[in-house]
Amino acid sequence: MTSIEVLETEFYTVVEAARLLRVPPSTLTWWLEGRGKYLPVIRPERTGSKNVTWGEFVEAGYLHEYRQKAVPLPELRHVVDKLRDAFGVPYPLAHFKPFVGEGRRLVLEIENESELPNEYRLVVAVASGELMLTSPAESFLERVEFSADDEQWAERLRPAGKSSPVVIDPAQSFGAPTVRGIRTETFVELVEAGEPIDVVAADFGVEPSEVRAAVSYEWAAA
Repeated sequence: MTSIEVLETEFYTVVEAARLLRVPPSTLTWWLEGRGKYLPVIRPERTGSKNVTWGEFVEAGYLHEYRQKAVPLPELRHVVDKLRDAFGVPYPLAHFKPFVGEGRRLVLEIENESELPNEYRLVVAVASGELMLTSPAESFLERVEFSADDEQWAERLRPAGKSSPVVIDPAQSFGAPTVRGIRTETFVELVEAGEPIDVVAADFGVEPSEVRAAVSYEWAAA
């Protein structure tokens, strides 16, 4: 499958995606579909779909970094719309280009034009003139692995950070969290049933530390 095909493939229900992103389903629905007079942020227009594509899931992961704040949907929508046009891709935040090089300058120009408050920005200019990523943007990048090709699209997420073996990859287990291709929920079910971690690790040919990471991830989500 091409990058566009993967990004536009539906992998989750809203409820499943919200659980993985650790946001309320109502919040994710708001980002996807808007509410009342507020139009969607992630989708160009309301579709009524209760399913979530990989591209939507990745972009929701970026918005998730602002989960403690009241995200200004109209302003963010305007920025995302402009980024779609500028980079010529349907999911601009699911690509690496807005985060580096001239992409940062373009993002800053769009943010300035949209009068987006600094606390919601992807890029800010510091006193030296250097363009810096904001803390939420840095935190988002810490969890994303981009392809090495020219498109530099988000191939997979590491929801617990890049130091963790837990991976969310649309090419594995239909986008469920895994460790070495084995669903994290499989590990936690066995451990909760009383199986020692060392035994579970030996049965699947993984390290005990990887089983612990899977269990820790699932318990934190619960």
